Amino acid sequence: MDSTDITAKRTLLTDTSLEIIMAHQHAGGAFVASPSFSQYGYSWLRDNTYNAYALLLYGQEEGTMRYLNWVSGTVLKHRLIIEQLPGKLETGGPLANSDFLGARYTVDGGNDESDWPNFQIDGYGSWLWLLSQYLEKIQLQEIPGKWLESVHLVLQYLSMVWNIPNSDCWEEHPDHIHPSTLACVAGGVKAISRYLDPSARAAAETLAGTIRSFIIQYSHPSGRFPKYIGSESIDASLIWLSTPYKIFPADHPLMRNTVKAIERQILEEGGVKRYPEDTYYGGGQWIILSAWLAWYYLEEGSPEKARPLLDWIIRQQKDDGTLPEQVLARTNDPSMIRPWEERWGPVAAPLLWSHAMYLIVDYQLSGYYTIQKEKNHA
Repeated sequence: MDSTDITAKRTLLTDTSLEIIMAHQHAGGAFVASPSFSQYGYSWLRDNTYNAYALLLYGQEEGTMRYLNWVSGTVLKHRLIIEQLPGKLETGGPLANSDFLGARYTVDGGNDESDWPNFQIDGYGSWLWLLSQYLEKIQLQEIPGKWLESVHLVLQYLSMVWNIPNSDCWEEHPDHIHPSTLACVAGGVKAISRYLDPSARAAAETLAGTIRSFIIQYSHPSGRFPKYIGSESIDASLIWLSTPYKIFPADHPLMRNTVKAIERQILEEGGVKRYPEDTYYGGGQWIILSAWLAWYYLEEGSPEKARPLLDWIIRQQKDDGTLPEQVLARTNDPSMIRPWEERWGPVAAPLLWSHAMYLIVDYQLSGYYTIQKEKNHA
């Protein structure tokens, strides 16, 4: 594909991505993960953080604000869970998923009553991070009163649950602690801390520092981060430890070694897989993860590595400009494609998160080149 074709496809994909994200934001502010995939009719806090962030970058602050409102209202709606949790933790007895906040909700903020794993805490840290980005973008120096109560409830909740095993970002391994989850938590707590009063700020900074020390303590003996604490495997979501949550700088030795392992084990021809053992729809290449690696490369100062990944994403769009969740041209286990298709149908498309991550990395890459031009003409 020549540069003219890439440019045309990029324009189509950018326009389509914004249209899809905005069209599938519910009136109350939530986004459904995928409008046409049977299992993805819920609003995941983590995924939708990036839908709202993409809108923020492209000048659609009102859509971002509506999502921030929706999460805040959902937290307040379920505040009794947070208020009752200290007593339940103190007794030391077994806890059920219903004793914790959910990872996803219906678009009106109701609970997901399915048997899918739903104790995941990454979305709450992600929401705090998004709120900090929003406040910075619109140049507010403090958290508006309408969000202050929910922010403090989320901080209270995360301080209680951060080191309790819970499902990772793929709804798997609920009996383990995951560095990528901790990245969302610590990153969100750290990002919002500068908007808190001095006492709350000190507590938030201490919590973020404690989590960072924990991550280092349980890093892999080879000098990288593990998929989960005690695991020998790698996972592309570990990029979050640097990008965007900045728990570790891009050039930190543990981070560099982690990315090298990702490049060696799960990067193929521009597409990044979740982890080597993945068999969900065969374990293909995920749009969001290629975007994330490209974003990391930009923060590392390597745009020449980021550009091919973005071009790979552009080439994966369908004729109507939509992006799937994953691409099945290269999978870990091709024999597992059909069983998943028979169970749930074709791979989710469009996936709003895929479109959001394309928009984010395209924006970041364009901004990188703009900055370089300004430096050259200074």
